[in-house]
Amino acid sequence: MKAISYSRYGGPEVLGLGEVEDPRVGPDSVLVKVRAAAVNPVDWKCREGYLDQTLQAVFPVVPGWDLSGVVVRPGPAVPEFAAGDEVIGYAREDVLCRGTFAEYVAAPVRALARKPRNLSFEEAAGLPLTGLTAYQVLHRVLEVKRGETILVHAAAGGVGSIAVQIAAHLGARVIGTASAHNHDFVRQLGGEPVSHGEGLAERVRGLAPEGVDAVFDVVGGDALKVSANLLAPEGRLASITDPEVVGYGGRYWFVRPDPQDLRRLSELAEQGVVSVHVSRTFPLAQAADAHRLSQEGRTRGKIVVTVTEDDH
Repeated sequence: MKAISYSRYGGPEVLGLGEVEDPRVGPDSVLVKVRAAAVNPVDWKCREGYLDQTLQAVFPVVPGWDLSGVVVRPGPAVPEFAAGDEVIGYAREDVLCRGTFAEYVAAPVRALARKPRNLSFEEAAGLPLTGLTAYQVLHRVLEVKRGETILVHAAAGGVGSIAVQIAAHLGARVIGTASAHNHDFVRQLGGEPVSHGEGLAERVRGLAPEGVDAVFDVVGGDALKVSANLLAPEGRLASITDPEVVGYGGRYWFVRPDPQDLRRLSELAEQGVVSVHVSRTFPLAQAADAHRLSQEGRTRGKIVVTVTEDDH
């Protein structure tokens, strides 16, 4: 089958389109024909070797953890899905090897849920990793409640845009940092935008003089330091990028596959609570260009690679 892969760490130029071995379908896995795969910052960080101490690479590596597609064949121990079912998945493995930038993926059943019927394959591919990250941090870590005020960093990005929508659905007041050209977008999501950078603390205090009840950090570094000083008494702080958050009394979170959470996200999408903004799509052969754009760090919503077309 055709897939994008790399045989050594490096920049986007190490990515190439070629033939790789077809996946094997184990008892608890599902063979999926991939229609689209989202690009996430973790993809290029893995490609450059930044996560080498955390995730072993078995070269050649096919990048990608997100997918949307159609079930070809479920494993013998999988009654949940049948051939022809449209699914989404967060198909992260314990090692870097068989990713989703490929025509076919054998995904663990625990990584899949039914695709939201109202989303295109491209939109649906952008939901799993970002949606699970936002959902798990808001529900399990920050435990956001109705009436609270939460600060979401990079509110126009992949994780941030989903977090704003879910937090607003939970009944929270959401303040979201974003560049000025993304302020209207953040308002459409249900947030109150503020510009990031110098003077952020003063701008947030102008909206929440008594401090915020929770901070969802996706930036780290200086933004994390500022955020810690904006918390109200008993406020909670979580970061998905900077483990140093524990030094500020917060919690670091790395998203994990969870079929119940993924099903709930699919339901929220079908109810119109959560939408996915796709800023750009690339064909599989141009995956390197998709990685380059992701590394610029200015994407509104998601970048998606289209992998295969409808057979009909």
